[in-house]
Amino acid sequence: MDYCEPPRVEQVQYVDEVKNNVREAYQGVAKASDQNKSCGNGRSCCGVSEKPDPEYARELGYTQEELESVPEGSNMGLGCGNPQAIAGLKPGEVVLDLGAGGGFDAFLAARKVGASGKVYGVDMTPEMLSKARAYAVREGYHNVEFLLGEIEHLPLANNSVDVIISNCVVNLSDNKAQVFKESYRVLKEGGRLAISDIVANKPLPEAMLKNKELYCNCISGALPIEELKTLLAQAGFVDIEIDSQEKSRMFIKDWVPGAGAENYVVSAKIKAVKPQVK
Repeated sequence: MDYCEPPRVEQVQYVDEVKNNVREAYQGVAKASDQNKSCGNGRSCCGVSEKPDPEYARELGYTQEELESVPEGSNMGLGCGNPQAIAGLKPGEVVLDLGAGGGFDAFLAARKVGASGKVYGVDMTPEMLSKARAYAVREGYHNVEFLLGEIEHLPLANNSVDVIISNCVVNLSDNKAQVFKESYRVLKEGGRLAISDIVANKPLPEAMLKNKELYCNCISGALPIEELKTLLAQAGFVDIEIDSQEKSRMFIKDWVPGAGAENYVVSAKIKAVKPQVK
């Protein structure tokens, strides 16, 4: 299937199929971006325009300074917020970006933590990793490393990361409980989770839940806030905060025009902490 075509309703039946659908969708986005072509809806978390839309990036919460500071091409407009704004990154910290894509947020984090810090970007799509790695080499980012892997099975050691960021990626996972368990595992004691993601503020209709394109567009995989809090707590996190951003409906309505997604999901700022062992 060509994921640069308009959305079509197809049923998601198996876990492996969900993951493969997501991977194929973002492979299409990466390939289109490499060719300076549009793919799908450029104003969505699963589409890219020939040229980045700075206005859309500002709607997501990025400043002009941030947009101008990263390698050209790394910003494909694939998020639903700005995790940098809530992460409070400090020089010398070790950061992990879940679903790093072309490296946009990882490169911003690298500037915050400086030469004494380190940023790892994990992504399951080889085409995205190739882009991110090429940008890192081209621009001389020596404190960034991009790793092939799934966010449910992170290729990092226990207690090795100070901060985990992510931008509209966890909702795409078919096993969010495992994502949070792995995040907890790799975080150091006192480490923090600071992500932007999509949450559901009321139950999604069955037709939306079974729509493959809506899943890849970060809609059908959204969980209710209380369910996310429960999963985070079960993983061991404390000081859990999920702040829904009602203004995000204004751009979510454009992700899949006519689908009415803005009536069911919003972007949220999600924070949690791995407690210190006394």
